[in-house]
Amino acid sequence: MAMASPANKKKPKSNQTPESQFSYNLNFYSKSKDLHSAISLYDTAISQNTRLNQHNFNTLLYLCSISLNEPSTKDLSLQYGFRVFDHMVSNGIKPNEASITAVARLAAAKGDGDYAFDLVKNIGVYNELPRLRTYDPALFCYCENLEGDKAYEVEEHMGRMGVGLEEGEIAALLKVSVETRREDRVYGYLQKLRKMVRCVREETAKVIEHWFGIFEGNGVELDVGLVREAVSRNGGGWHGLGWIGKEKWVVRRGSVNAGGKCCCCGEQLVSVDIDDDETERFAESVAGLAMEREVKANFSEFQNWLEKHANYEAIMDGANIGLYQQNFAEGGFSISQLDAVMKDLYNQSRKKRPLIILHNKRLRTLLQNPSTRELIQEWMEKDVLYTTPHGSNDDWYWLYAAVKLRCWLVTNDEMRDHIFELLGSDFFVKWKERHQVRYTFVKGNLELQMPPLFSIVIQESENGSWHVPVAGDGNDSPQSWLCVSRARSCDALEEASSMEESKDSNDSRCNSKLPTFGRPESLASCKHKLHSRDSFQESDDKITAMTGKRKERSPSPS
Repeated sequence: MAMASPANKKKPKSNQTPESQFSYNLNFYSKSKDLHSAISLYDTAISQNTRLNQHNFNTLLYLCSISLNEPSTKDLSLQYGFRVFDHMVSNGIKPNEASITAVARLAAAKGDGDYAFDLVKNIGVYNELPRLRTYDPALFCYCENLEGDKAYEVEEHMGRMGVGLEEGEIAALLKVSVETRREDRVYGYLQKLRKMVRCVREETAKVIEHWFGIFEGNGVELDVGLVREAVSRNGGGWHGLGWIGKEKWVVRRGSVNAGGKCCCCGEQLVSVDIDDDETERFAESVAGLAMEREVKANFSEFQNWLEKHANYEAIMDGANIGLYQQNFAEGGFSISQLDAVMKDLYNQSRKKRPLIILHNKRLRTLLQNPSTRELIQEWMEKDVLYTTPHGSNDDWYWLYAAVKLRCWLVTNDEMRDHIFELLGSDFFVKWKERHQVRYTFVKGNLELQMPPLFSIVIQESENGSWHVPVAGDGNDSPQSWLCVSRARSCDALEEASSMEESKDSNDSRCNSKLPTFGRPESLASCKHKLHSRDSFQESDDKITAMTGKRKERSPSPS
């Protein structure tokens, strides 16, 4: 079928200038991705001395760049793409980021990564800032040509310009590092992947598999205490100290059961928290914002009080729990719901009472009611109730306490209010996933929905093994795991696993389906599974994957 032409469309006004007529026709060819017609139009415009603007040049460059993948148009794209760019610059038309990106793609298609990178490095001459897409042509070109050092230079330049990597870029850098046997670089990019993505794509997983299949270098022998301390400091799930062990790698594909145990090697995966530095910054950020919006003296008083009363494993959002499902005629503030949560947490959590945060206007009402006064007074005497002062927002108080004490936060608040937006989203979502406990009352019976038993993220264990979640092909596809273990460590884990006491068949049997992430768990069942684990759980001062309480830490063309 013949390609439509501008003549088949609504004709432009007869009084159009040559420039507007050119723009009209060019836009038509751009939408239809008709490079040949666009080039013919361009040649005619040049012969007639038609003046082109920045948008015209960018449209031509864009058409050339997107036509590179077609064998029938690649040569024409390269021939005219650079000619158009030179014409643009010689006419004093300032290229923008879109122009530079298009030409960088043309350069990369010729295999000239240096030219593509020079364009990015000199983009400041045009008062433009590069974006990720501007760097990609040079970066991918270097990686495909196995020019590792040049690829690393692009990454460093990106860092200086504040442009972050995504999975595709990390995977490319990982692959060139694998192919050139740069084991330190491979280790570093695995850590960047761990931090950047939850589940890697299949093509990324194949690069990782290839590395462990060819990697024969020995890791270092590190002190167990040093490794565990690093794992604890980093929030669990990784240590970052380098390759560990000297046995041959065993690489397998498999699944992880609902309790977090790898069905290939038997290792227990953990729930991963934000690290020490992130936690301290988070607490400082909450406190700083609170003091800007609260009476500074009031919040400082709370901070001082919390320093002296820090032995809590859970913080309760009193208003959220007390007002849950109370929007009916006889409804009000349910102290019985608060008491139920308090008792459940106390009975199941090593006999440590949680801390209830409640506004003092609620306190006055509860103290005036004879049916609730005695219980409130008991809580006050046992230091399990802190009331926030008049005019304060108790959200700041319970959030700060939960972050500062590194413990559970019992609330159904989704924390999407504007005050939480001020905190940013870098690690807030990760922190909530690890620390927030939700609840329901079904016919008066309390059910606590605990944080997930393990995190679906890349995990590096203290014995040097790796577990990498691999995304399925679609929303309904089961997620698989890449298990990479040292042979001896794998054998030891399997032996230890066989000596464990028998568990419920549903918990120990490997399930081929993806376990429900963040599914409701009773506190009792969480505690049972927690104490059955054999990694990071040797004593109370080791990482506790469920309580959130770890050992004390040191303080288009346009």
